[in-house]
Amino acid sequence: MIRRLFYMSLGAYLAVWAMRKLQSLRPDHVARRTAGRAAALADQLRDFAGEVRHLSASRETELRAGLGLDTVDDTTTGNSRIYDVKDGR
Repeated sequence: MIRRLFYMSLGAYLAVWAMRKLQSLRPDHVARRTAGRAAALADQLRDFAGEVRHLSASRETELRAGLGLDTVDDTTTGNSRIYDVKDGR
């Protein structure tokens, strides 16, 4: 009796699980998930590119200031130095 009840509840659970998996594979669900993941990836790439541009510009400014290539306004805020190169960019 208990064994039959166990297998019947296991079968019901597996049937519900299989139906949910099959419903998640419908084309509109797959398209929605794919579009959401693509948008998230595009946002991450945009953030990464912005950070790379910022860090490369700050490093270039440091190098120009260190080598004395352009006029540099030396302003300090706290313990870090910020160099502002006036080269027409």
